[in-house]
Amino acid sequence: MPRCIPEPYRIKMVEPLRMTTREHRAACLEKAGYNTFLLHSDDVFIDLLTDSGTSAMSDRQWGALMVGDEAYAGSRSFDHMRESIEDVMGYALVIPTHQGRGAEHLFFQNFVQPGDIIPMNMYFTTTRAHLELAGGEFRDVICDEAHDTSSDFRWKGNVDIEKLDGLVEQYGSERVRAISVAPDVNMAGGQPFSLQNLREVRAYCSGHGIKVFLDITRIAENAWFIRHNEAGFADWSIKEIIREICSNSDGAWMSSKKDGLVNMGGFLAMQPWEDELFQRCRSQVVVYEGLHTYGGMSGRDMESLAVGLREVCEDSYLSCRHSQIELLHGLLARAGVPVVNPCGGHGVFLDARAFLPHIDQDHYPAQALAAEIFLECGVRTMERGNVSAGRDPETGLNRRPKLELVRLAIPRRVYTESHLEYTAEGIIDVYHRRHAVRGLDIISEPAVLRFFQSRFSQHTETLPVVDSEHHLAVPPPHYW
Repeated sequence: MPRCIPEPYRIKMVEPLRMTTREHRAACLEKAGYNTFLLHSDDVFIDLLTDSGTSAMSDRQWGALMVGDEAYAGSRSFDHMRESIEDVMGYALVIPTHQGRGAEHLFFQNFVQPGDIIPMNMYFTTTRAHLELAGGEFRDVICDEAHDTSSDFRWKGNVDIEKLDGLVEQYGSERVRAISVAPDVNMAGGQPFSLQNLREVRAYCSGHGIKVFLDITRIAENAWFIRHNEAGFADWSIKEIIREICSNSDGAWMSSKKDGLVNMGGFLAMQPWEDELFQRCRSQVVVYEGLHTYGGMSGRDMESLAVGLREVCEDSYLSCRHSQIELLHGLLARAGVPVVNPCGGHGVFLDARAFLPHIDQDHYPAQALAAEIFLECGVRTMERGNVSAGRDPETGLNRRPKLELVRLAIPRRVYTESHLEYTAEGIIDVYHRRHAVRGLDIISEPAVLRFFQSRFSQHTETLPVVDSEHHLAVPPPHYW
């Protein structure tokens, strides 16, 4: 496997990291209820919890901060951000929000009608939550290969047109009024869709009067896969591919904390023909986020985003980033650690069910594995499985998704090759003693987005592994 491509930048500032003892980490885990989201950052050595808002900004972005216009109304920094969004993505109508879920909230509250069915190429946690809070229903139309961690199919983010057509046949386009498509699908392991597939989705939806909206949070990383792996795009620039992706949609939302290369911010954007929906959302941003020319973002945040959206289009940056992820993926795979294949776009994902086959899904193997990795080496990761999927609101039972993953999200322009090698060594050590890892029980959880705040205790009994299509009789917490 090729070594990591040298970073296309020099390091000007460093932040000290603190290594702790195993005993200290054990105490931290118990205090945090075995939830890596509840650990204190000072106790974490390498933080791969998320790539959201954890990027290192460039000197050009830091310089842009100094010229931020903090005017409450009519900020020129909003104009700079909007111009950058239109230049890179082609959207003319823009509403700033404090982050991506603010944009999701505005969109679903103003678009969804009770009973609407919104298919997606796999769910994302906050997107699904906002959809269901608005009275809509989620349906998964991602291709079957996405659920097979061993498959090397390159376009696991693709929409299965037959699944989409089946929903339209069953419910009609009166209820299936839109589809939400995400590039670099997070819950599938950072897997991209092909431009051919998106064009087919657009053509199908246009023929049935169905809108296409995108979650473009990691659009540049998907564009990199298209440029390097899809026939016919080798000579296209990343920016050209991004604009082509967005042209096949009616609108989009973005958490700028990922491919915007900033620490805070987001936006909702639409095509000119969606002006009526845009105006409804624009009027509500004043209620929930801030005035329509800042929407919860400071002027300096908007200025740094205007720069970041252009920097993320640089092929040298994206190639270096992907080589880092490939390095970690390769180190783990060669050691026999079960990972999601092929290598994804924003991190490496461990197959927790294959890693810990002795732990039933209702005892949260991905959550247990994330905790064990922190105990072993001080690396913080996060669960993307049964805990993230939540409970069926009607039965109170865990949803038991097909994928039970631990995500190692790589922050952009932050860690070096040696950090990733250290991470791999720690995970391999856990894999060698994997049969000693115990499952977990939930002792408290919120009703929505429980993975952020749930607390766990170690499971004390050994339970048989059951078929993934069946539930163990694990009673939900009393408040369900």
